[in-house]
Amino acid sequence: MTVHFIGAGPGAADLITVRGRDLIAASPVCLYAGSLVPADLLAYCPPGATLVDTARMTLDDITAHLCDAHAAGLDVARLHSGDTSLYSALAEQMRRLDAAGVPYDVTPGVPAFAAAAASLRRELTVPGVAQSVVLTRTSVVSSPMPPGEDLATLSQSRATLVLHLAVHRIEELVAELVAAYGADCPAAVVAWASRSDEVLLRGTLADIAAQSRAAGLTRTAVVIVGRALAADGFRDSFLSIAVTAFPPIATTSPDALGPAGPWASGAREGA
Repeated sequence: MTVHFIGAGPGAADLITVRGRDLIAASPVCLYAGSLVPADLLAYCPPGATLVDTARMTLDDITAHLCDAHAAGLDVARLHSGDTSLYSALAEQMRRLDAAGVPYDVTPGVPAFAAAAASLRRELTVPGVAQSVVLTRTSVVSSPMPPGEDLATLSQSRATLVLHLAVHRIEELVAELVAAYGADCPAAVVAWASRSDEVLLRGTLADIAAQSRAAGLTRTAVVIVGRALAADGFRDSFLSIAVTAFPPIATTSPDALGPAGPWASGAREGA
């Protein structure tokens, strides 16, 4: 049987993907981190499902549960907060399953930074202001940053910067970023993005650390820095330009569009 690694989304239970929800509903075993994955998601588990909270488990413990379920012929829903491609410890679990010959698949989820941007009602890439987003974290004992990925280096681009797992060091972050971005650069901290108890802090590098400390934020928050957060007066994108390459299609029938739709000869990003 199969282990389904599923991105559980940023917090709100209804932000799970349809595929993720259906896999949970079809899996008699569900492993999840109770400290991060919303309990409401467990309501999608089938009646009588075995629910295993992995919050205090080691990698060996988790792998043993996955392998035992496979040996018993049971599908497993392995839930990860946010999206599986970012800071999920997915690679090491897949490596263990590869060694054990256990099949698995991966279903993406809504990442925390996307939910944070939605809550802030901001686009992270704004024409003429920022067209790149850097997703990173800070160095910790268990996972030091590789050479060239320190904040001093990454900040030189002045791209929109998204910091995960870093709010506990926010004073140090600000001190490192001011040189490149300036103290007046817009900054935000979003904790528990998309949940009913989410916290939104808006400010600049000059005051965001004090706001964060006053709110008592020490974990489960995303820090976003960049001019895109407060961009105004920027030029419009191509959406404001009349499109002449593709004539209007006077139909509402999907069949009339063909298998690739109106952009068969040249899909455009952002449309």
